[in-house]
Amino acid sequence: MRSPGRSPLCLVLLVMCFSRALSWDLEAACPLVLREPDLADVELLRPRRAAALSPLAVDEHTVDVEISLENVSALESLKTQLRSLSFPIQGNNTDPATDILSIEVTTVCTPTGNEIWCTCESGYEWPQERCLHKTVCQEPDSVSSGNACSCLKGLPPQGPFCQPPTVLTLKMKLRLNVGFQEDLLNTSSALYRSYKTDLERAFQEGYRILPGFRSVAVTQFTNGSVVVSYEIKTTTLPPGLIQTANEQVLQSLNQTYRADENSFQGFNNETKIITIPAVILEGDTVILECENVVLSSNVSWFYGQKSSILTTLQNDSRYSICTTVQLTSMSRLTIINFTKEDEGIYICKLVVDIFEFEKEKYINVTPIQILANDTTEVKCDNRSVLLSCCSENKVSWSAIEWKQEGNVSIPGHEDQDLDSGCGRYTLQANRTQCPATVNFTCEFTSSYGARGSKTIEVTFVPVGDNPTHKGEVHELLRHTTEGSTVQSATSSSLATPRAREQPAKLTITPDPISVSEGQSFSIKCTSNVSNYDEVYWNTSAGIKIHKRFYATRQHPGGTESVLTVQTSTREWNGTYHCIFRYKNTSHEATKDVTIHPLPLEPNIMIDPLEASGLCSDSHHFRCCVEEDEEYKVMFEMESSFFPAAKEVKGKQVCYKYSSTANSVSQCPKKVDVFCHFTNAANSSVRSSSMKLALVPGENVTCRDPAIGVGEPGKVIQKLCRFSDIPRSSDSTTGGTVTYRCVGSQWQVERKSCISAPINGLLQLAEALIKSPSQDQNLPVYLKNLSISIGREEREIQSSPGSLGAIINILDLLSTVPSHVNPEMMKDVLATVNIILGKSVLGTWEALQQDQTSQSSQLLHSMERFSKALRPGNSTFAFLRHPNVQMGSMTIKPGNAHVYQQNFHFPDSDLWGNVTIEKHQLGNLHPETSVVTVAFPTLKAILAQEAQKKPFANSLVMTTTISHNITPPFEISMTFKHNHGAGGQIICVFWNFSLSNNSGGWDSRGCRVNSVDRDSVSCTCDHLTSFSILMSPDSPDRGSLLEILLDIISYIGLGFSILSLAACLIVEAVVWKSVTKNRTSYMRHVCIVNIAASLLFADAWFIVAAAIQEHHYLLNDTACVAATFFIHFFYLSVFFWMLTLGLMLFYRLVFILHEASKSTQKAVAFGLGYGCPLVISVITVAATQPREVYMRKNACWLNWDDTKALLAFVIPALIIVVVNMTITVVVITKILRPSVGDKPNKQEKNSLFQISKSIGVLTPLLGLTWGFGLATVFQGSNAVFHIIFTLLNAFQGLFILLFGCLWDQKVQEALLNKFLLSKRSSQHSKSSSLGSTAPVFSMSSPISRRFNNLFGKTGTYNVSTPETTSSSVENSSSAYSLLR
Repeated sequence: MRSPGRSPLCLVLLVMCFSRALSWDLEAACPLVLREPDLADVELLRPRRAAALSPLAVDEHTVDVEISLENVSALESLKTQLRSLSFPIQGNNTDPATDILSIEVTTVCTPTGNEIWCTCESGYEWPQERCLHKTVCQEPDSVSSGNACSCLKGLPPQGPFCQPPTVLTLKMKLRLNVGFQEDLLNTSSALYRSYKTDLERAFQEGYRILPGFRSVAVTQFTNGSVVVSYEIKTTTLPPGLIQTANEQVLQSLNQTYRADENSFQGFNNETKIITIPAVILEGDTVILECENVVLSSNVSWFYGQKSSILTTLQNDSRYSICTTVQLTSMSRLTIINFTKEDEGIYICKLVVDIFEFEKEKYINVTPIQILANDTTEVKCDNRSVLLSCCSENKVSWSAIEWKQEGNVSIPGHEDQDLDSGCGRYTLQANRTQCPATVNFTCEFTSSYGARGSKTIEVTFVPVGDNPTHKGEVHELLRHTTEGSTVQSATSSSLATPRAREQPAKLTITPDPISVSEGQSFSIKCTSNVSNYDEVYWNTSAGIKIHKRFYATRQHPGGTESVLTVQTSTREWNGTYHCIFRYKNTSHEATKDVTIHPLPLEPNIMIDPLEASGLCSDSHHFRCCVEEDEEYKVMFEMESSFFPAAKEVKGKQVCYKYSSTANSVSQCPKKVDVFCHFTNAANSSVRSSSMKLALVPGENVTCRDPAIGVGEPGKVIQKLCRFSDIPRSSDSTTGGTVTYRCVGSQWQVERKSCISAPINGLLQLAEALIKSPSQDQNLPVYLKNLSISIGREEREIQSSPGSLGAIINILDLLSTVPSHVNPEMMKDVLATVNIILGKSVLGTWEALQQDQTSQSSQLLHSMERFSKALRPGNSTFAFLRHPNVQMGSMTIKPGNAHVYQQNFHFPDSDLWGNVTIEKHQLGNLHPETSVVTVAFPTLKAILAQEAQKKPFANSLVMTTTISHNITPPFEISMTFKHNHGAGGQIICVFWNFSLSNNSGGWDSRGCRVNSVDRDSVSCTCDHLTSFSILMSPDSPDRGSLLEILLDIISYIGLGFSILSLAACLIVEAVVWKSVTKNRTSYMRHVCIVNIAASLLFADAWFIVAAAIQEHHYLLNDTACVAATFFIHFFYLSVFFWMLTLGLMLFYRLVFILHEASKSTQKAVAFGLGYGCPLVISVITVAATQPREVYMRKNACWLNWDDTKALLAFVIPALIIVVVNMTITVVVITKILRPSVGDKPNKQEKNSLFQISKSIGVLTPLLGLTWGFGLATVFQGSNAVFHIIFTLLNAFQGLFILLFGCLWDQKVQEALLNKFLLSKRSSQHSKSSSLGSTAPVFSMSSPISRRFNNLFGKTGTYNVSTPETTSSSVENSSSAYSLLR
């Protein structure tokens, strides 16, 4: 290349050649330099290349050709000339065996000032190694973030130049939910080609949005429905974009292929693993490097002895995982002190969207083998003696050291040959040093930390002595040293014989433990003796560590205790003592633990939590911590990393970053921003996500520099400390504040801020539960908590956030203690007394609008504290506060008492007592504690939605026993209640598992013993928190209203069942007479099924009442069955009514369409029974697994928890409206027929009878369940209960009267049957019925009254059998009288 002074223009051509016999010697031929004059004769290219030919047989070659141009304008001319060439260019006479496939310009170098800048043409990029080792002429962010550089300062003299980007092959699968055909296995079949063409067209349309997309091809079809395997070739795989591409594929693919949108799978093996060192010795620090060209930090490591059993590796004391994303994704797994137990399969898995790039490698461990004589003899004659030991392992040794142990010191010097792996020690001994025995140990240390040793026992004998006569002593020493020829230096390899003869020996984890905050570590302490009285761990201050942190087990070879800390904090920094105690003897081992500072993820305060911003604006982010440590902080945004600016304000240290408008690639877009903290130990922690929504700005109305921008209705949250909420300057508040965009202003919608003192207590509580000294610190913390809460009482009364923080504190602390003393319980109750005060009830209501489980969380905390209480030496203990009281008793051996506690709260006018009989406590262990805590105001908090649900109207009493109880068990309670009238009283307990673990009242296992004027007695068969409910949607048990409703129900059901049976009998008797045309036939089919469905529903109603009343065994299962069948058959009644209405509508509206009888029956039965079955099954399947299918006090659909009753009410009321509409339309059409609508008289009569039945029965059934729905709501009037019971009980009678007997043809058929039965007693063949006036004759007084009631007038003349046809005509002609 010319000097910069000449300012030439250089370019590089990429020439692809195809050789049939020869190949290029690329190393000798690259690069080829051409000057501008050479362009006149392009044929020079081949002669110059001909000199570089070699006999190697390679088919295709790529050649870089460098061209220098003096004139910049010649570049475009050259490009135009190249584009005009037609490829391939066939070889000529000079080189007939080579064809030129393509020539492209890849690299262009232009002078810029005093430098030459070389850039890549479109579709090319510099190789990764060039970006790292050459000076780039652009901002370094593109390289650090993983983007290939495109501009370098200076052309590499030896190449390589710009190259085509590395093409990724993404292998994917998609399932088509269509039947598999064998032709799909035949690539030449028409079906295969059709599938392949359609799919590749859709794939091409979807995946072309990927940057660097090259091609996509279907590779095969396999069975399993139809599984399509295909490959995508692209240069990059941006996170998140593949999902968008998959959606585009589904939109482009013909719907007949029925592609499963959830079946896209990606799988690849583009990952490589390098092991350092190549040969692994026991004790080495091993590094596994996993590299992938796909850029992602989402890398996981797995380990296992078999591929089927794998565990996920995490950062701890032995494992360290560090993942960086630059030009490639590089994840390093470092394993300290690699042992035989670590041998196995290691898997590195990189995940990007649906793709998993996985590589597996099996790691073997090589034992250290050292060759040396076990013993040797040396005469004390001042002669030099050489001791040597060599390693059989051909590895890189860093040191070979000699050590000696014995009663005398023998001088000498050591020598080492690290290349050959041998160590030598030269010594001399004189007469003064004999006789003696000395152990010389050669210790090998590898370059990666492995240590191995070999001990040589040297016996020094005086000159002239016979060493064989020294037998016993020397043999004893030899026996003690020959046990192991190779020992780990970390397991006391140099122990003396005297030490090895100790009866008990402790071995503790040898490796240094150095971790960062938030990481886990473990210490294993092992003894060769198993008979210990106690094994425990102490801190260096002598504080015993809680048993939850360590586990001890015995095995045949001894005892093992492992201390495990899942989340380390700085309090774990120090020395830990593992102590094995037997009688008065203790054995102890110690271990130092170093904890490096690193903020925990929850302690990193981020701003903003979420925000919206304009695409054209810059955006500001900050992460703050309450400590000033030396951290390296980087912000991550769209897989790119940016340095942060540090700002210190008091104790708070913030790291800030401002993004520019061009930091993101598209708009609108949602971006997640993180900050990464890295400490001196190179451990990192990532903050939670800061969510930024970039918007164009057309609809933005709210703008605030601190909050951001937003459209009307937009809701965002901010941490209170970063908001504009007023606070003292030195305070550190917690919690969040919610803003809503209203008009053009951000307004505070909800404020959940925590005051600075309470926020500090919350942080201390979070640290306490991770502390090794939590048991010792808990009493002091509870004392400070009660004092601080007393001072902050006014703040709690106005701040839901502070109240919620206190509840969280109590919840955290209740998990700590295994034992609570009375003083600690006194502090807990003092805190609870304040937050349950009547002045705080309004704050509770505001808190539970967002966090409905807070009251349940408090109750659960109190149960845990109560169960851990140990009153001490006193048998009885009692604590009183205005808003909480506690009574307890300790079971003493041989002195059982009846447990009875009485509570009285004068301010609330409430009292209650708890009793457990003596025989119930006899089976409990001595020193068992029984504790009851009573709350007078908690009832209102646990029922904040009292307008919708039954409410507790007395004390809430929590009773716990410190040991498990054995059934059968009973606890008796009496509650004072202040609601004397209305509602049914139920004894209940608080079930923490209801309502998605938010808790709810449950009556299972509890019953009401008696109800007095102002008290209720209950008995339950388990322990927890109890109270009573007053359910206003049900009458009081034993009240006059309940008795009246029971009488109406039983009498009405009796009439209903008899009426329905009579209806079915009548239908059977008159069936042939009344089903002569298709319309009449279908009408009576509907009436029969309506009657049968209601009959079965009433029968199951009686079963449900019996189950509920008598509490039969297995009543839960039977109650579910009864509820299901009642639901199903009642729905069937309505759907058969709908069938009746639709059939009527069909007969009158679709006159020219005539469906067959079988088709009508199939549709009718499908609608009448199929739809109810589907609704009933879905209802029970959706609610019964959560045990919220039925009501707690009745075998009927639940309303309070799931509104399952709507699965009956909504279909029923919709059917009522539909049928009433059909009735109005049909009657209007009958009374005013259109021109040409002339149905025959029988059809017209049948249609009118149907419309009358629908018009009467549907409102009655609809009204029934309309009133039934009204009884569900609280406070419903007793009138609704009475009307509902009346209508529901007499439904069968309504169907008999209005659906059956009101039918004119049924009346005539019954009369005919009656006359036929009288024929034998009559002397004439015909007689006039006008004189007899039977009950169904229009001339009968009873019939006239009945018909006049429904608007009927006129008379019916019924003839003898000889005049049957005229009878039909007369009955049909009477239709005109009904208008």
